[in-house]
Amino acid sequence: MMYSNNPLKFSLTLFLVAFLLISCNRNSSEKVPMKSFVLSDKMLETTQWKDVVEIPLRREYKFFGKIVADFNKSIDVFPVVGGSVNRVYVELGDFVQKGQLLATIRSTEVASFEQELENAKTDKIVAKNNLKVATEMFEGKLVSEREVIEAKSQLEKAMAQLSRIEETYRIYNMRSGAIFEVRSPISGFIIQKNINQDMLLRNDRSNNIFDIAQIDEVWALANVNESEINQVKLGGEALVSTFSYPDTVFQGTVDKIFNIIDPETKAMKIRVKLANSNYLLKPEMRANIRVRYKDQQQLPAIPSSAVIFDKSRYFVMVYHSRNEIETRQIEPFSQFEDITYVKSGLKSGEKVITANQLLIYDALND
Repeated sequence: MMYSNNPLKFSLTLFLVAFLLISCNRNSSEKVPMKSFVLSDKMLETTQWKDVVEIPLRREYKFFGKIVADFNKSIDVFPVVGGSVNRVYVELGDFVQKGQLLATIRSTEVASFEQELENAKTDKIVAKNNLKVATEMFEGKLVSEREVIEAKSQLEKAMAQLSRIEETYRIYNMRSGAIFEVRSPISGFIIQKNINQDMLLRNDRSNNIFDIAQIDEVWALANVNESEINQVKLGGEALVSTFSYPDTVFQGTVDKIFNIIDPETKAMKIRVKLANSNYLLKPEMRANIRVRYKDQQQLPAIPSSAVIFDKSRYFVMVYHSRNEIETRQIEPFSQFEDITYVKSGLKSGEKVITANQLLIYDALND
């Protein structure tokens, strides 16, 4: 071992080493005070929180469909005779009253019925006169009672025949001049029209000339893909909106499930009945249909505004007190309107901050 020949230099070195050792020990023993986040009085006034509660899980499914008339309140109008269309009194989309005249058709078939009517009237007059003559002759002892009875029978037959033809006229709205009148069987809207003035109609025509529907109540038919069939049930709450009225929501319920697959759309249809007293909904309108269901399963639920998405994860700020606020990662299960259902990370009774949560998150995690 070697020692320095200069005592002063050696003493100074020992002093410096001792000073450094003392300084290091002092710094290592001192603790740096940790700063904690505390809500100020002003921020506390504007900060809001909600209790975490368990509620039944609600689901919503979206479908595309269209508005159609109630099949039970629509009627196809067929011409019962052939002929030339004399005049058409209504247009597509018109509202008509029950019994209103829609069109007139000049027909040779009606002319034949008209001739039968005249013959029946003549036969009645002849039979009536025959009965009168037979009765007078019977009173004068010129004919037997049998002839009176036979004359009375002929009159009854003539009256029955006339009554039948007149009833046919009333049912089929036939008028003199070989005119057949097409009248509306119900009150409603003309939703289809296949007749024009001067059109020739064959007497074996099988196509209807008018469709009339009452649309104070309509149906929304939704197409359900095969993968979603198990998600729909009767009684589900339905919210229907159309392209014509995107801000108006029409409410109804799923009242019919058609348990067949349409070969053209490869989808199953469900039906929603909708009140339409103001006639805003028109047949063949396209519609977006949302169907909602409530499950038996319950999950913790919080306002969606409380959820913070950052770094591909979801967080909430759990409030314990003004100086104890926790950043908590959660796993959302689903979202329904402004409610988020939480699969894990929260339990009932805890409080999550719903106002100022982003400011507090940044202050605690930056």
